[in-house]
Amino acid sequence: MSTTMYPAESIYNLIPREEVKIEKPPRYMSKFRAQVKHEKMLNKATNKTMGPVKVDFPSPEKYLLKHSKEPKLPEKQPFSYLDNETFKKPQIPAKADNPLMGIHTKKDFVKTNAFENIMAVPKKPQPIYADTKTGDKQLLENSGLLPKYIKKKDFGKTPEYLQHRTEEMRRAQDEYDSFVKEHMRQGTMKQLSEDEQNNILQGSLKIALMSKRFQNEISWA
Repeated sequence: MSTTMYPAESIYNLIPREEVKIEKPPRYMSKFRAQVKHEKMLNKATNKTMGPVKVDFPSPEKYLLKHSKEPKLPEKQPFSYLDNETFKKPQIPAKADNPLMGIHTKKDFVKTNAFENIMAVPKKPQPIYADTKTGDKQLLENSGLLPKYIKKKDFGKTPEYLQHRTEEMRRAQDEYDSFVKEHMRQGTMKQLSEDEQNNILQGSLKIALMSKRFQNEISWA
């Protein structure tokens, strides 16, 4: 469907219309165009040649040989110590040379090792347990299955830090009791009798009942 005002079959389309020419905006031209052309010609003048640059051709005698570009190892040199006199081992003693006699050590290593092995106690095998069906073994001591804690010397006893704490609490209570007794002895504190204590308790009870009754009256009002 056409989006113009009149359809294509309208009679108004027979009237010749003036062709509207769309004028394009002028093409953008850089102000540095002439300068760029000039610089390009200047740089190009130095490269005007008839073919590639003339270079010296290699001599036919220096042609590329096989394996000539592979890395080469340095020439093998005969091995020699830095100082032959220093690294030389001592010469083998002659057959006529007798060894030094009369030198004995204080310890007879052969007998000592023999006695140590005879008197040594054989090591006990470490207890282990198998935890999988394929027979993987683990040490039994680190598994938590051994009752090793009940074999301690202090098992079932009160820890020392708790004993110290209890002792400190008892000492603080004794100091407080002695302080109270000292103030009571000086008269700063008065100990009430049983009758006075009962009178005070009854008075406080009456005051509590009266306040509760007063609150009830206010809530009903």
